[in-house]
Amino acid sequence: MKATFCVLGILCFAGMALGQAGSATASGISAEPVVYEFQSHVGHASHQGMGQPQDIMEQSINVQAHGVRPLWEVATTAYVVPLGDSARLLRKEHLSAKKAEIVWNN
Repeated sequence: MKATFCVLGILCFAGMALGQAGSATASGISAEPVVYEFQSHVGHASHQGMGQPQDIMEQSINVQAHGVRPLWEVATTAYVVPLGDSARLLRKEHLSAKKAEIVWNN
């Protein structure tokens, strides 16, 4: 029974594959390249006068600074817990955690 289903499936898949290959040639699809020609827009590259200036920063404050301070003078260093310390802490928490009181043996 399994063998007949396998053979039937292989024949169906082979028929579908051959049917797709045959339909591409029968429907008139050719391997000739198709060259597309696009219209050119000459007006896009012509010289024009500049538009009116627009202020995009209407409600902003002008901030000026003189000199540069290095980052190590300004930034605060953040303490990062080493990976080993965090692993030791998790191990201690695991040892002190409440254990199950009932043990099931099936």
